[in-house]
Amino acid sequence: MNNDAHRDDQEKNTSKVRIEIADHGPYLVYGDVPLLEGIITPKGHGYVWREGRRLPQGEHYALCRCGRSKNAPFCDGTHSKIGFTGMETASTETYSERAGILKGPKMDLLDDNRCALARFCHKEHGDVWTLTRNSDDPKLMEEAIEGAMDCPAGRLVAEHKTGETLEYEYEPSIIVIQDPQKHVSGGIFVRGGIPLISSRGQAYETRNRMTLCRCGHSRNMPFCDSTHVSDGYSDGRE
Repeated sequence: MNNDAHRDDQEKNTSKVRIEIADHGPYLVYGDVPLLEGIITPKGHGYVWREGRRLPQGEHYALCRCGRSKNAPFCDGTHSKIGFTGMETASTETYSERAGILKGPKMDLLDDNRCALARFCHKEHGDVWTLTRNSDDPKLMEEAIEGAMDCPAGRLVAEHKTGETLEYEYEPSIIVIQDPQKHVSGGIFVRGGIPLISSRGQAYETRNRMTLCRCGHSRNMPFCDSTHVSDGYSDGRE
């Protein structure tokens, strides 16, 4: 196969990768996207991911959005029995339009306040905001950048003074979050620039990192707003 044909095949495969939000229903995932379980685990003064159980894989699958499935993280049709609506209320503005900026001495931090309470912004020597303010110290700047890049909600983005933003190069994948320290199940961490299509057929801004609600109660649907913590949501798999 020549390079042009290989590139065409790659583009075709990439175009198939997407998440569609069913009206009053689940997240419909297409394109053979790997599905993983990640456990938020304390380490020192910060947090790391620990690999969870193996989940069934498929070319396409439906993930529960109402928070009531008995087969979590997959949809089992309960949404139709309980009259789930899941009205999408999130802003359709781009991240750059929503985000504020904290200027540090050697780097800046963009922040749109879209928090999933995953706590990866807490590092060994302080939180990302404090570290940004003290980024003239190379070690603290490195921690600030790492903490911003680790944020699964995509709330935080580290930016060089040149305007270059810093991101991990994720392949498309989905992580179902468990948070035993908080005694809850978290949202759905979507990474690697997977397109998200609203129930109205409109595309949200494609981003490298975002966390979707799966407890069914976010006030910023379809994105996680950490309500799963205050509600004590558990998918029964913690």
